[in-house]
Amino acid sequence: MILLPLAWTLVTVSLWTSGLSQILQQDPINVLYPKILSTEIIECNCANITCDSVYWFRSISNHLKVEFLGRCNSADRVRYGANVDEARFSLHRKSGASFALRIINVTEEDTGIYSCVLKDRKNTEMWKPGILLRPGVIPPTLPPKTKPKPPVKSVCRCPKKNSKQDGCGSLVLWPLVGIIAALAFALICTLYYFSRLPKKCRHQFGKKR
Repeated sequence: MILLPLAWTLVTVSLWTSGLSQILQQDPINVLYPKILSTEIIECNCANITCDSVYWFRSISNHLKVEFLGRCNSADRVRYGANVDEARFSLHRKSGASFALRIINVTEEDTGIYSCVLKDRKNTEMWKPGILLRPGVIPPTLPPKTKPKPPVKSVCRCPKKNSKQDGCGSLVLWPLVGIIAALAFALICTLYYFSRLPKKCRHQFGKKR
């Protein structure tokens, strides 16, 4: 009775492994650059399902070889794949909605894409995008952030002589017309005042005499 679930698990893993390389080539991946002999933790979070178990895989040699690392269920029971170093690869349940893969003493041979498949009690599967692990590689330097340039305000500049441009000539013409009209009005009032001044003076002088 125990061999039947184990055989079913092996068949399921083999089917996943056969099609996983094509899926990994299509999905976008994140890249991590751990130091050599450091410890790296890769998480697999449940989203829209109540996770019952998680299956971990590693793709190496340009997706041509996919290795089954192990399985961990919600009761934190772990079953490792063949030839997996259990002293360096640790599978565990992190919380009710998260599982984790811990890699201890990372080496260059651990380079590859690590991915997970989540399953609930109804055997609903959810594939997660892989994470590319590149131990000992210096991460690329990002270009410095450039500040956005302030918007350029449009300025109306008068054209050169012998050229016409709508909008700009009116800005100069109408103020000049207003100034000339004001000066003409002031001059007329002044002349009128002084032309009337002698008559008023003679009239007042005749009354006094």
